[in-house]
Amino acid sequence: MSGHSVLLVVVLIALGIGTVWGKESSHKAPYRVHTLFSVECQNYFDWQTVGLLRSYRKAKQPGPITRLLSCTDEEKKNYKGMHLAPTFEVPSMSRHPRTGDWYPAINKPAGVVHWLKHSKDAQNVDWVVILDADMIIRGPIIPWELGAEKGRPVAAYYGYLRGCDNILAQLHTKHPELCDKVGGLLAMHIEDLRALAPMWLSKTEEVREDTAHWGTNITGDIYGKGWISEMYGYSFGAAEVGLRHKINDNLMIYPGYVPREGIEPILLHYGLPFSVGNWSFNKLAHHEDGIVYDCNRLFPEPPYPREVRLMKIDPNQKRGLFLSVECMNILNEGLLLQHAANGCPKPGWSKYLSFLKSKTFAELTKPKYVNPATLQMMDEKDMVQEHDDDNAGKPYPKIHTVFSTECTPYFDWQTVGLMHSFRTSGQPGNITRLLSCTDEELKRYKGHDLAPTHYVPSMSRHPLTGDWYPAINKPAGVLHWLNHANIDAEFIVILDADMIMRGPITPWEFKAARGRPVSTPYDYLIGCDNELAKLHTSHPEACDKVGGVIIMHIDDLRQFAILWLHKTEEVRADRAHYARNITGDIYESGWISEMYGYSFGAAELKLRHRIENDILIYPGYVPAPGVKYRVFHYGLQFTVGNWSFDKAEWREVDMVNRCWAEFPKPPDPSTLDQGDEDARERDLLSIECIRTLNEGLHLHHKRRNCTSTNSLSSSESETTEEKRISRKIGDFNGSFTSRTNDISKNHRKDLASDQKDGMLSSFKFWVIILWAFSGLGFLVVIFVVYSGHKRRGTRMKHHRSRRRSLYPGYMEVNGRDRHSRGVDVPL
Repeated sequence: MSGHSVLLVVVLIALGIGTVWGKESSHKAPYRVHTLFSVECQNYFDWQTVGLLRSYRKAKQPGPITRLLSCTDEEKKNYKGMHLAPTFEVPSMSRHPRTGDWYPAINKPAGVVHWLKHSKDAQNVDWVVILDADMIIRGPIIPWELGAEKGRPVAAYYGYLRGCDNILAQLHTKHPELCDKVGGLLAMHIEDLRALAPMWLSKTEEVREDTAHWGTNITGDIYGKGWISEMYGYSFGAAEVGLRHKINDNLMIYPGYVPREGIEPILLHYGLPFSVGNWSFNKLAHHEDGIVYDCNRLFPEPPYPREVRLMKIDPNQKRGLFLSVECMNILNEGLLLQHAANGCPKPGWSKYLSFLKSKTFAELTKPKYVNPATLQMMDEKDMVQEHDDDNAGKPYPKIHTVFSTECTPYFDWQTVGLMHSFRTSGQPGNITRLLSCTDEELKRYKGHDLAPTHYVPSMSRHPLTGDWYPAINKPAGVLHWLNHANIDAEFIVILDADMIMRGPITPWEFKAARGRPVSTPYDYLIGCDNELAKLHTSHPEACDKVGGVIIMHIDDLRQFAILWLHKTEEVRADRAHYARNITGDIYESGWISEMYGYSFGAAELKLRHRIENDILIYPGYVPAPGVKYRVFHYGLQFTVGNWSFDKAEWREVDMVNRCWAEFPKPPDPSTLDQGDEDARERDLLSIECIRTLNEGLHLHHKRRNCTSTNSLSSSESETTEEKRISRKIGDFNGSFTSRTNDISKNHRKDLASDQKDGMLSSFKFWVIILWAFSGLGFLVVIFVVYSGHKRRGTRMKHHRSRRRSLYPGYMEVNGRDRHSRGVDVPL
């Protein structure tokens, strides 16, 4: 029995060893695999590189990995990250050498083409895995285990590439029926990549140059800026060479999404903002972050596993939270190891660092292997269902931006500035101006073409009370638009006209959600803390001091808009509480009733805001270090040295209908004081604001076909009466303050005087001619008189002497004599 027992133990040990060896050997690559990813010489890509490289090693991805690094010669001189990854340098095509177009995404196909042509590694490989830098690998990505074959690569599903189904594919590939909506993860045979890569680059250039078809309804690109041209270049290039994909929607997941039951994703793509409880992360917030080179600085630590387990009951939702936490922890682990490699001093003990070095963390992040459910490919039926589902495959919701104005020149130049900045900011979706006018104002109004417009009946003069309060047009306009327009958007961004956009304001970046709008702080709304809130809302504890920029779900806005209007009327009528110590209104005139109407209306619905300090700044304020503000709100006067700007001083100036009119130019940035960094950054923002306004005006005048940059004349379409009225530039209503700076005054006077030059020039000409003839006549008379005196000679001396004796008061008409003798002589 003992002999049999020993034999049995030996057999069992052998079987166990064989089982372990079999599992490990099954993931050992029988073919050569190479992983590629593309980056540029920027801090933004450096921390992503560190995260991807750390996950590559933890996941035990077979074969080498290469970073395709695209840099200009100038960028490379200052670049610090050559040591971060095995690197193959690629000439930058961010600025296209032929068209001059700025499109960094083209470096991905250009880098792959360059690698295939010039890298020795490309000659010693069978399979290639292509990833993006903003990815975390959770387990080995082995092409043939995923189902890839020569002629049939495996890729992740990008359902929002709707251009595969419409005119875009018909225009850019001979085989639109072969267009696959894929991207993110690509696993293919090297021979397929050699055939595809040149066409990938060529089709990317082709789609990028097709600006006529950049629209969101054609491409699915929410920005409508052609930014996903490279993705279409891939799909159209593959279709052109007849390369069909096996499409898998299980292998890759965005952190923040919930995995399907039984699915084990092996790739995390953190391209979108995500959150776990009150913690959140957005890669765009770290676009210029040098965190790789800042010793022992990590991204904010996410919740610990014990906390995550308590957040959700549903097991799949809980797994989704763990994936998000895993993504951030591996990024931070990579940074920690990189700092040590950089020679940073050893960091002090902390609970989080202890966790990253723990067995618990090692167990949670050990390599994951695909299971049969994860390997399940999508079929045509699945993709049709995804396509028919309006929300499927779209990473972002639709947005619509609105702002409120009236039929006045004051709002027209603000509209021109805001519209220009909207076009250059990259703000996705459409924009609508809510234009409030009376019937009489509308008859005279000339600015209909300044912006896409929804016309709103004016409530400046309240129809019931007769109160004059134009600010009420904002909530009234929003309510009218909601009730009368066909709105195809999930989130609404509400701005004021006196704003300049510097970048996109999106719900996903600032984590707006249904029931959770986002806004900017208006701390002076002290009425949220006192009897004003108690009088005007049943939930004063829910009153948020917010305003300026608002991001709100359309369903919330539909419930809220009527309350916004009603509460505005209510606060406006409460004259007993206009006092500054109650409202914070320095004018004590109830002018900010609309702002309280917003806060009290939201409180009534218990609609609490996420308050963001990094969206908006007033020009003239010192910016917080490192913050990339999205909006200038030039509602207050601001100065740069002796130059200043106050929007109120331009209330009646028609900057829009006067050719080439612009605001006084601010100082050149080179003249700023370099010693005070805060003052310099503040002044640079102020200069940027007014320059953007002037750029918008210049382009507007150019579109109007103004003929000469030296002319400020009216357009020919103006009537005589309109010309007479519009020439009153600089004639301001006496109710405004006298804070007008000299530069602004002089500029307005120049505008007015230049308009009169044509009329006065002919008058001046005739005055000069008349003066010349008068002078000539005077000289002739003097000559005649002098000649007559000379002819008389000495013969008249006695006669003149006699006359002097008869008139002793006579003297030589000489200014000096008259002055010295005090005698007034009639001339």
